[in-house]
Amino acid sequence: MSQISKRRLDGKIAVVAGSTMGIGYAVARRFAQEGAKVIISSRKQCNVDAAVSKLTAEGLNVIGLVCHVAKAEDRKRVFDEADKLGGLDILVLNAAVNPMAGMVLDCDESEWDKVFEINVKAAFLIAKEGLPLIRRRGGGSIVFMSSVVAFHPVNFAGAYAVSKTALLGLTKAAAVSLATENITVNCVAPGLVKTRFAEYITETEAIRDSALALIPMNRFGIPEDIAGIVAFLVSEDARYITGETIIAAGGASSRL
Repeated sequence: MSQISKRRLDGKIAVVAGSTMGIGYAVARRFAQEGAKVIISSRKQCNVDAAVSKLTAEGLNVIGLVCHVAKAEDRKRVFDEADKLGGLDILVLNAAVNPMAGMVLDCDESEWDKVFEINVKAAFLIAKEGLPLIRRRGGGSIVFMSSVVAFHPVNFAGAYAVSKTALLGLTKAAAVSLATENITVNCVAPGLVKTRFAEYITETEAIRDSALALIPMNRFGIPEDIAGIVAFLVSEDARYITGETIIAAGGASSRL
């Protein structure tokens, strides 16, 4: 998108976990384009520095911090920074791992624990720890990032798919408990998006062609396709939506 016509997020403070590349980066960029102050983060300082450099070169208001989402001290550092800015209005949980490829019951216990530590437990903890700052602002929005495989599992990402299904339940439960506090909790489930995370599928010819055959739009998504949806969900335009999951998969089979 060459120009953002609306600045729906003026005055808002946002934290996007896992946001120095791919979908998270596109979400952070879109938030900043719409007027938010954005804290971006990832595990590696070099990635944080590179992302901050690119975004500030566009004149966008961003701060970058190293944050391994499984480390309590890193999460605290991020929320301390948000507190300095004035609090928190928007929280997006995008960090995820998929350390193994294979069927769910072939997953080693250590790999299973890693997937759930990052994809589910850390998402829960970040939401829990960010909630007091959101409450202090009188309301806000939380968005979890799931995947279309939460609805339609594939054998090469078995444990990952189960972890992403867990986020659907977390979204529903949190949304119900926070509905009277002016806090919306929603979820986005992307399909195959052209990122480094998915490049084994999108860039390997034999796999790419079979994957595209399952997508009626006959193209993979790009990070900006997802960023626009997240920006909508955290804006006033979506103030009456909570507990929902939006699937963005180019028409790929997911649910009725």
